[in-house]
Amino acid sequence: MLTSATEMLQKARAGKYAVGQFNINNLEWTKAILLTAQELNSPVILGVSEGAGKYMTGFETVAAMVAAMDKSLGITVPVALHLDHGSYEGCYKCIKAGFTSIMFDGSHFPIDENVAKTTELVNVAHGLGLSIEAEVGAIGGEEDGVIGKGECADPDECKQIADLGVDFLAAGIGNIHGVYPANWEGLSFETLEAINKKVGDMPLVLHGGTGIPDDMITKAISLGVAKINVNTECQLVFAEATRKYIEAGKDQQGKGFDPRKLLAPGFEAIKAKVKEKMELFGSVNKA
Repeated sequence: MLTSATEMLQKARAGKYAVGQFNINNLEWTKAILLTAQELNSPVILGVSEGAGKYMTGFETVAAMVAAMDKSLGITVPVALHLDHGSYEGCYKCIKAGFTSIMFDGSHFPIDENVAKTTELVNVAHGLGLSIEAEVGAIGGEEDGVIGKGECADPDECKQIADLGVDFLAAGIGNIHGVYPANWEGLSFETLEAINKKVGDMPLVLHGGTGIPDDMITKAISLGVAKINVNTECQLVFAEATRKYIEAGKDQQGKGFDPRKLLAPGFEAIKAKVKEKMELFGSVNKA
């Protein structure tokens, strides 16, 4: 059931659990995530980066695929189709395409410009019944050419953005996109606590969910994180399962080269990973 992410994240924040955002890259990924959410009776957010949207021939194609799949699979749990780290222009493209939620990442702009653009997009999104995420601080690593050093967000700037009426807020607390390096210092819970006090009941978002220890995830949820993004971890297990299938020579047996068989192990690996994360985040049976 396609919906905005507002209600599901407000419930998660109040219930001290988190909803997973799992990025999609093709039909197999989308199907695996939707089926797992339905099986576990969990709300879910399908994240689409601008790069992934372009790869899938555009946001209109993505929105049409998700809407059709949601209907064809008989999905009854809440599903939000969400733009991940969107540019100003990308937000408008997704609004037009039929997404149910957007993220405007203005964290690399001066705070005044971030405020101005976020204000405009909040008004447009809410006028159409869509949810909107904003960002303060920087998420380390790179995503679609946006490079962040992992600077922690300023709690006062977080409050400034939260007060604009965004539905949930991403704040840099030392988190990183991709695989965490061996010398990673961990999440700054001091920063997270300060932000949490400033923004009240605002659901907070933890980007870069891959590789963060389970105890840190649990603590982050206790401090207001209600949405956790996972992408790299699904990519890793998909690649590993596909590699094993090919190295075992199964693609050379019968019609093992058929894409439906070739991609099946990766599909099952994503389902298992999403199940693992939903159980960790506490969203099972929360639909």
